[in-house]
Amino acid sequence: MEDSLTKAKTLIEALPYIRAFANQTVVIKYGGHAMVDEELKKNFALDIILMQYIGINPVVVHGGGPQINRFLEKMRITPSYVQGMRVTDGETMDVVEMVLVGKVNKEIVSLINYHGGRAVGLSGRDGELIQAEKMQIMKEQVEDAPPELIDLGRVGRVVAVDTEVLESLEARGFIPVIAPVGVGKDGQAYNINADLVAGAVAAKLKAAKLILLTDVKGVLDREGNLISSILAGEVADYISSGVVSGGMIPKVSCCREAVTGGVGKAHIIDGRKEHAILLEMFTRSGVGTEITLLP
Repeated sequence: MEDSLTKAKTLIEALPYIRAFANQTVVIKYGGHAMVDEELKKNFALDIILMQYIGINPVVVHGGGPQINRFLEKMRITPSYVQGMRVTDGETMDVVEMVLVGKVNKEIVSLINYHGGRAVGLSGRDGELIQAEKMQIMKEQVEDAPPELIDLGRVGRVVAVDTEVLESLEARGFIPVIAPVGVGKDGQAYNINADLVAGAVAAKLKAAKLILLTDVKGVLDREGNLISSILAGEVADYISSGVVSGGMIPKVSCCREAVTGGVGKAHIIDGRKEHAILLEMFTRSGVGTEITLLP
């Protein structure tokens, strides 16, 4: 009886959040350990399906770095990174597109459909969903040295998002699952960081929430303690001070861009925690780090 009462209280706690997010869009970046562990994969699919059943419109953007690395290893190609971005030459781009679009995307779609959802896989090339251009980044400047560009190859940045195909799928009750490959004006494919794609899609859709699944609790301070909330205006200071570094830089940056672009809140949460998405969406305390425009 006590267990049943606890479940009932949990449902009552979730009610105001269910009401608040009804008919709203939530963009989820799916990545990390949650894409590998079989139980977490199942939990992810069920969380997404539940969200849709109660009237929320989920949009999934996925990564696939470990899967790409495994394939590159078989081809004896050593991956390299600069400022958290994968350096992508032509040969690597072929592998990236093959793995992300041809393998990982289809596996996620099948996972959601197997557990009772209705998902459709997309590449950023489909319907020119993700329009991209070559990303330019600067090398860390040494005193008295001129600025120097770093060539990342076929690494892109999002220029525009055409959401027509997403809106059509949502209107028909499908869950869009997006592989982070963009298309340039020249028709070439570009490898784009999945966090950045998720942020751009969320901003274009004016999503209520952007949720990034990671393999850490969230943003941690120098002592390893969780920082529960960050204002968009504080992000640059966290990066320059080194509190946010490496692969966390694009995550926090995309959250900042998302909330300044019209997303209600952005969250970086631990995808290793069971039902982390539901805990963030439907409980008072939430989990991980939230990035907001205003206090």
